[in-house]
Amino acid sequence: MKKRSVWGRCLAVLMTAVILVLSGIQVGAQQSTAARTLVMDTRSYQMAPGNLYDIKVSVSGANVSSSDVVVYSSRDSVAKVSRIAGTDKYRVTALKEGTTYVTSEVYGVHASVRITVKKGVQKQGEANRSVTVIGTASSQSEMRAVWIPYMSLDMSGQADRSEAAFRKKFDTLVAQAKNSGMNTLIAHVRPFGDSLYPSAYYPWSHLLTGTQGTSPGYDPLAYMIQATHQAGLKFHAWVNPLRVSLKGLPKTFSSDNPAVIWKNDASKQNWTMEWNGEWYYNPGISEVRDRIVSGVREIVQNYDVDGVQFDDYFYPTTASTIDSVSYLASGTSLSVADWRRQNINTLVSQVYAAVKQTKPAVLFGISPQANLQNNRNMGADVATWGSQAGYVDYLCPQLYVNSSNAVMPFDATAVTWRKLVTNPNVKLYFGLALYKADSNVDGGTWMTPGSVMAYQIQKSRSLGSNGFMLYSAAFLENSQTTSEMAQVKKLLHL
Repeated sequence: MKKRSVWGRCLAVLMTAVILVLSGIQVGAQQSTAARTLVMDTRSYQMAPGNLYDIKVSVSGANVSSSDVVVYSSRDSVAKVSRIAGTDKYRVTALKEGTTYVTSEVYGVHASVRITVKKGVQKQGEANRSVTVIGTASSQSEMRAVWIPYMSLDMSGQADRSEAAFRKKFDTLVAQAKNSGMNTLIAHVRPFGDSLYPSAYYPWSHLLTGTQGTSPGYDPLAYMIQATHQAGLKFHAWVNPLRVSLKGLPKTFSSDNPAVIWKNDASKQNWTMEWNGEWYYNPGISEVRDRIVSGVREIVQNYDVDGVQFDDYFYPTTASTIDSVSYLASGTSLSVADWRRQNINTLVSQVYAAVKQTKPAVLFGISPQANLQNNRNMGADVATWGSQAGYVDYLCPQLYVNSSNAVMPFDATAVTWRKLVTNPNVKLYFGLALYKADSNVDGGTWMTPGSVMAYQIQKSRSLGSNGFMLYSAAFLENSQTTSEMAQVKKLLHL
């Protein structure tokens, strides 16, 4: 018998997955919370197109079998994985140049290895392999969220603006999210200094009736939470803390809008800021911050939300003119930029404290831009939020770029954020641009059907992130993203 080479013996044991199962697990349970450990050789490596090898799956434990283990590739076009009939082996076949992750998974616990397929690659020995250790996550603990922006809740242009029509619209969004494997909805409840619920601090949103300040005759937020929880999903209330108007929306403002009242009061005109036709609250004013904090407390106190989220709208510009009166009145020795970051930090810490004092289990998180310098320019001190206690429970940077981005390639940007979030009590999620997938934006670099979203989720997992959020719900079941979502569902074991 011909003796196998060292490389051949390595391939025979490469990526052996060992699932150690504790007692009391019921095989077939969809989301068992019992503990499991999946051990896998996760050393990244290269192979040439046409190369193939087999993965041996071994299991130990009385209540699990090799048939419960799934092995798959995040990019089938780069390397495909198929089970060898009648065996406990999977065969990986390299197809074309590129990068993919091959993952072994059992009941939501997974480990992955990065594979680069490249022409001319010679078989490598063990000495020049890198080692990558990838953490595990369960389908219950991993954040799998989708944003529902105000556009998806807008009833203002509808002939039928009834409660039944709103419920039908939202029920569709819930069903699509659940069918896509999501476990959390991030829904807009305050997009323009307004509210999609009866509030003592903000006027009714124009999205519901077409006119700001007019009650729709029902409580949309109460129903959204009810429908979300009945579907077994979690609900986070999405709040824009500073934004009052954007791109001509809303067209008119109610007389009881705090921004209108303050603008018409000569002593309080600096409590809001205007820039390029847009309108914002001024966080440099303590009374303004109090209003924002009270609005968040109102949501947490009156509704069974699982979380509250701010997005990336803070100061709209670096220009000093928008808040020069309040800056000079503050008497601070700080620069304008540092003073603004201090204002936002104060607001964020006050909101966090209000949430925890009201309902400690409710999460408070922020989804900032991916660009760190832009965040600093907007007053968003993400480095402090990710490293110190008392600000947020999670950060979810909007990584709306792909690996071809010349300025902020996805992989490097994700690594930067992973290094930035150092507080072990602050979870890191990555916001992913589902809306760009398979579109011709960014010079057509997203036109790679079925290969972007799954790859980015795998990369996020490989960095030890706690999950992901997709923008937005409108693209979960959209013809543009059919192939992308098919791969995401496969990745989520659906």
